[in-house]
Amino acid sequence: MPGYELFGDAERKEVNDVLQTGIIPRYGFEAARKGVWKAAELEEAICKTFGCKYALLTTSGTTALTTALAALGIGAGDEVIIPTFCFVSNFEAIVGVGAIPVFADVDETLGMNPESVENAITSHTKAIMPVHMCGSMARMDEIKAVCDKNNIFLLEDACLAVGASYKGKSVGTMGHAGVYSFDISKMITCGEGGAVITNDEDVYKRARQYSDHGHDHINKDRNIDPHTYLGYNYRITELHAAVGLAQVRRLPEFLAIQIRNHDILYNSIKDMPGISFRIIPDPDGHTGAYLSFFLPGEEMAKMAYEEMKAAGIKGAHYWYENNWHYIGKWQHLQSGSWMHKLYEPQKLGILHYSNRAFPMSDAIIGRCLSIGISLLWDESVAQELAGKIATILKKYIG
Repeated sequence: MPGYELFGDAERKEVNDVLQTGIIPRYGFEAARKGVWKAAELEEAICKTFGCKYALLTTSGTTALTTALAALGIGAGDEVIIPTFCFVSNFEAIVGVGAIPVFADVDETLGMNPESVENAITSHTKAIMPVHMCGSMARMDEIKAVCDKNNIFLLEDACLAVGASYKGKSVGTMGHAGVYSFDISKMITCGEGGAVITNDEDVYKRARQYSDHGHDHINKDRNIDPHTYLGYNYRITELHAAVGLAQVRRLPEFLAIQIRNHDILYNSIKDMPGISFRIIPDPDGHTGAYLSFFLPGEEMAKMAYEEMKAAGIKGAHYWYENNWHYIGKWQHLQSGSWMHKLYEPQKLGILHYSNRAFPMSDAIIGRCLSIGISLLWDESVAQELAGKIATILKKYIG
């Protein structure tokens, strides 16, 4: 799945362009950098590749989420609805801006269930944050309709689905803002990096200021920029952007390999009785990053996963017991452990979920297995792996 697997000459060339100038920061040193502006070039490439008007690079997907929330004006007392199955940074970013995360169940798309989302809305709800998990997309028509009906911001987290699309539009481009991650495990990588994408010029300008100590970037000399808003340092470096620039150009290559390998695994188990597959709202738009499927029961799924792990199938995931991606294993939420003090309403809003049961989500994630698809597999390797997976599954559903 991750782009780092195919790191090569194209990436080295872009990095060497930066090393030749010796200018690592993205801003300033105009004369010395000799026209090399990798971050700006990558932002332009992101807009062109994914079909958005504006892109702002940050240091990570997490800082991109934080920046996007701030740019939308979300903060103390506001509620943001997220799915029970997501990355822990969704929860962290919301808490970090002073807002309160509110959880909605997921369905067989592995994305948030629109009915559960609508039931979670209160007078304090400011945004809905669908998270496009494992290379596919949430039910965007229904979720967007809920946002429009209730006049709520739609903030898409597409960190785990870079390159996916829904009805011809790239995930991340359908709401008021979207977020990508380019860390080492993502479809395309900067090593570390992220991006806020939007079609709203005001959101873009606010995000740009927030991510750079409030600089408004009006003056050529940043030292005399006014600081209209409070901001932080979430600036990406030219070296990280250089890697991403090469990778975004290779996205079609990566997608073709991944879809091929995904389909080889899918075809090996598609006709097995008892196996059902994750619903993909737009089957033509997924990235092939994971093959996700459901076994008849939780215990069966767990045993099959343990056997896959023992057999050396490194890409196997049992999300139900994963302490990064499923709410049931978030220790800091369960214990109420955080280093900085929270204001009382926020604290109470968060602790409301510390031991709350989500039987609908449990019934889905507890039966789900995912196989991460590698870009390094040739067809013979993928076929061999597919055979191993099929043999293991037949023991439990044969």
